[in-house]
Amino acid sequence: MKGDVDGSVEALSDSLIKLSTPEIQVNVIHKAVGQISESDVLLAAASNAIVLGFQVRPSLSARKLAEKEQIDVRLYSIIYDAINEIKDAMEGMLSPEMKEEIVATLEIKEAFKITKVGTVAGCIVREGKITRNTRVRLIRDGIVVYTGALASLKRFKEDVREVTSGYECGLNIENFNDIKPGDIIEGYQEVEVKKKL
Repeated sequence: MKGDVDGSVEALSDSLIKLSTPEIQVNVIHKAVGQISESDVLLAAASNAIVLGFQVRPSLSARKLAEKEQIDVRLYSIIYDAINEIKDAMEGMLSPEMKEEIVATLEIKEAFKITKVGTVAGCIVREGKITRNTRVRLIRDGIVVYTGALASLKRFKEDVREVTSGYECGLNIENFNDIKPGDIIEGYQEVEVKKKL
């Protein structure tokens, strides 16, 4: 990190170090006042770091070396911009969290045993929308009995890709036949949620 005066270098390095979390640490390897030099770029290359300049610019030779070594040189004139950009970069490094979202609730009205197919559930979609590739779980008296995938989704005798709230459909669950009237089928999907620092 290079800056125009001691005060701004100290303020910026303190602010960046405070961004550290248990998952991601911010380390300031070297901080000084003055122009960004070739030795700053070489230090960044050796340490797998970025060069951060505040109210300063790299020398022509340092800029050429940074291009050659593919070192990221970031220049700022406002402290908050530097802090926010580093924070955004850190958030980008965090692995996203997976969150479950319920997309459909169906009630089983009837169950039919069909040779070579298994048990087919005659359902009504109570809310949301179920699609052919929605993950499902079968719930009986509030207890999850099975979690899996749909083997088929039909309206009347036609295969369909989706069925929305208020409509009836027939479906069967892959590798699962213990279906009873009154059971509830919950359709869900996994959604990636970006982590915040």
